Amino acid sequence: MTEQTEQKQGISAAIIVDGDRVLMVRRRVKEGELMWQFPAGGIEDGETAEQAAVRETQEETGLTVEAVKLLGERVHPKTGRLMSYTACSPVEGEARVADDDELDAVAWVTLAEIPDYVPYGLYGPVQEYLDQELA
Repeated sequence: MTEQTEQKQGISAAIIVDGDRVLMVRRRVKEGELMWQFPAGGIEDGETAEQAAVRETQEETGLTVEAVKLLGERVHPKTGRLMSYTACSPVEGEARVADDDELDAVAWVTLAEIPDYVPYGLYGPVQEYLDQELA
């Protein structure tokens, strides 16, 4: 019998800071209570969480980023999916809705605005990273 986290592929999220803002995307299809979130998607076979964060950001927003460091992993309390969070920095391009099947908006959000986008709070290590980077 396999564990639940092995049955569903893990999800990798990119925490992309540029200046005093972090990139958030709004999904077309609501995932539970999740509307606004970080660029994210499934980790493919043979891919690290960091590689998936970079690839998903490019696919969803057209923005080229580089992974800086893995911030942490957890089973998401709202979705039950294994989540990895990777700090990334922009390399080239401008964030836009590149995959309009998945996204309907992108936004660069200040630290003070995050609760308006994510009212249930962020994963601790992500919040700590953003508190440091966006201060």
